[in-house]
Amino acid sequence: MSHPYTDRPPRPDRRGDLAGLVAVSAAAKGSVNAVSWAERAADRSPSVQRSRLRTIQQAKLIVQAARRLVNEKGDQFTTQELAREAGVALQTFYRHFPGKDQLMVAVIEDLIAESAEAYAEAAKELPDPVARLRYYVLAMLSGLDAARGAGASSGGADGAANEAGPRFVTAQHWRLHQRFPEDMAHAIQPITDLIATELRAGEAAGLLHPTDVDRDAALVTKLLMTVYHHHAFAPSEQPIDEIAGHLWAFCLAAVGGAAPPREPAGPGA
Repeated sequence: MSHPYTDRPPRPDRRGDLAGLVAVSAAAKGSVNAVSWAERAADRSPSVQRSRLRTIQQAKLIVQAARRLVNEKGDQFTTQELAREAGVALQTFYRHFPGKDQLMVAVIEDLIAESAEAYAEAAKELPDPVARLRYYVLAMLSGLDAARGAGASSGGADGAANEAGPRFVTAQHWRLHQRFPEDMAHAIQPITDLIATELRAGEAAGLLHPTDVDRDAALVTKLLMTVYHHHAFAPSEQPIDEIAGHLWAFCLAAVGGAAPPREPAGPGA
């Protein structure tokens, strides 16, 4: 849970426009958020005291294999197929994950953590917290363009080819949230933390005036999710960049930022 938090973000240029793609592996950077699911998997293993590192490595192999299978066929794979893809025994899978749904929670969490770090990396050269916050909002919604082409649904070969396809991730997010609300809340926390970081920096610089940083960051994240999930299944004729721009203006006003300049009216307007 592509998703507002699972797109590989475009790299901004000096004006903050969206162009290119940046892919940064959170796991490779040792992110705490990126490995939290793996550590939880390790905690389930009876041999954790003797082989914690090996347990985490096996859990990562399983999740990476699951991501490859999701890329190929959505969630239409068996645990036997997963074990073969990961190169582990089926019993090894069940030592780390009680079932396939718990595995999918880990996949969503892994995608979100990786994407959050990629957003931060892509926006780090932007001049101020407001520009970075704007970038996050626009980049997270940019993946909705995928929902407007053929095969954008979670079914079918074309739709299954994108592990972070908007409809696939939206459907998985809400299905899993009903079963594992705490785990899914934890999974989206990296996005909330990313937004909170810029709200605090903007407040310190006098550019933003949030009411309560943590609560405001959580509300912005939920609003992003709501807009993304709606348009994943009910695409509008309005261009995604216009939808994202309107959402950004709304969020900016909500956290006490200066309103962005309006586009000049065209002739005869």
